[in-house]
Amino acid sequence: MPSMTRYLARMRRWASPALAVVLPALPLAGNANPGDAPASGYPPLGTEVMVPDLAPSTNEDVLADFEGHIGGPAVDTPTRPAAPAMASGPVGPIAPPPVSHLSLMLDWYPSPRHAALFVARALDMFASRELDVDIRTPADPDVPTKLLAASRVDLALTRQPLLHLLVDQGQPLVRVATLVGVPLAALVIDDDAGIEGPADLAGTRIGHADLDDEVVLLASLLARHDIPRDALDSPDLHFRLEQAMREGRVDGVIGAVRYLLPRSLADDGLSTRTYTTEAMGVPRYDGLILVANRHHLAQQRDAIVRLVDALEEATAWILENPERSWELLVTAEPALDTPTNRSAWPEAMARLSLTPAALHRKRYIDLERFLADHHMVSATTPVSRLAVDPNR
Repeated sequence: MPSMTRYLARMRRWASPALAVVLPALPLAGNANPGDAPASGYPPLGTEVMVPDLAPSTNEDVLADFEGHIGGPAVDTPTRPAAPAMASGPVGPIAPPPVSHLSLMLDWYPSPRHAALFVARALDMFASRELDVDIRTPADPDVPTKLLAASRVDLALTRQPLLHLLVDQGQPLVRVATLVGVPLAALVIDDDAGIEGPADLAGTRIGHADLDDEVVLLASLLARHDIPRDALDSPDLHFRLEQAMREGRVDGVIGAVRYLLPRSLADDGLSTRTYTTEAMGVPRYDGLILVANRHHLAQQRDAIVRLVDALEEATAWILENPERSWELLVTAEPALDTPTNRSAWPEAMARLSLTPAALHRKRYIDLERFLADHHMVSATTPVSRLAVDPNR
């Protein structure tokens, strides 16, 4: 009976002093005497042996070993209940993912060049990325970058030349995306002003809208034609370029969007001529960029990456759906629905950047060198201080 031997041995090992039983005498097979001890070492019948107590024990290893050998489920007692196999109560509601809030200020009144922003918002491309983007219109074109530098907004739109000037002045701004990768600005001259071309600007009145229009574009134009700065008047017109031209208060304006202002003035019967910034000798630059405050970039980087990704998706959707995108655009921003904007939409759409996050480093190097060579900045700023790809 070797199996009985092993069982009794386990009983002795697992025994608890709290419980003892006496095995009754059993009849022996064959001619064995009742008092003889088995040759295999079994205890004599009638020997008192200890059996395990199923009460709770502080020795978890012993209990685990006992349950493992005896088999079957754990004993469910008031002092040691079995764990439930499944939840007995209703499942609580799942909390929604956190939403990142970003305030973004335009560089000008809403325009077709801002299409990616409005389409991304209208098609919930921001919301699907857990973003709440507050798009604001400035009261003055000088305001957006000032508010950004003062941490009053999270992001702002501007142009690459203005970014170079502001960083040179110590402003903590950095480019994080490009919405339009080609220049948009131009010199627009009234045909009735008697100006044959840029070389005849001495003695004229040429208005501008922002700092870079005067310090970079106008200065480059005058230097190219060897005209002293004090040879002409250049009032700051802010948003009122078109109004000043219609009223005849200026002979021309610099910094106007080249595919919008001439169209709008032509609708009113005013004939103009347009000269691009490339014709002024200014290197090619990004016409519309998204800038952030460098001091907050580390904390906002994840949200900015998601925003730029939404802009890329929106731009692709616009180019694939030109007619539907226009209808969506004017529904989202009814003020855009003008004859001028409608006729300019194909040109504006063609200028949108398909990869807004991508950084054209050479473009920033070339423009910075141009500004330094013409003494428009006090020192040369490395690209890493001017622009970043938020994905890197």
